[in-house]
Amino acid sequence: MERPSLEINLPDTHEEGKLYVVDSLNNLNKLNVCPDGSQHALDEEENTGDTGENRTETNTRNQCLFFVTFILTLIVSLALVSFVIFLIIQTRNKMDQITSRLISEKKNIEELKKMNNMILKHLNQSGIKM
Repeated sequence: MERPSLEINLPDTHEEGKLYVVDSLNNLNKLNVCPDGSQHALDEEENTGDTGENRTETNTRNQCLFFVTFILTLIVSLALVSFVIFLIIQTRNKMDQITSRLISEKKNIEELKKMNNMILKHLNQSGIKM
């Protein structure tokens, strides 16, 4: 989207008139660029007399702070994800160990059942009753 040009030909205006027109154009530009809530902040900046250099330093500082916060958030997220993956792997290993123990215990129980059945058969054949 191209914005229309805001060229104004002002023949023979005084210096104060030129400044008024420039201020009006700046205010119009701020209204077009800034969201509704930030216009109040811009008005306060005009009242305090901040220079362009201070705004540039503030913007640079804010951008730097944003990127540092963003990088720290990424590092913390990466650490949390790594910890969760570590816990998943540890849980999986423990579950494998428990499963192998259960399988071996199941085999032992089946062997005990077979031995119990053989003893019962032997007792039944010998005539001893319980």
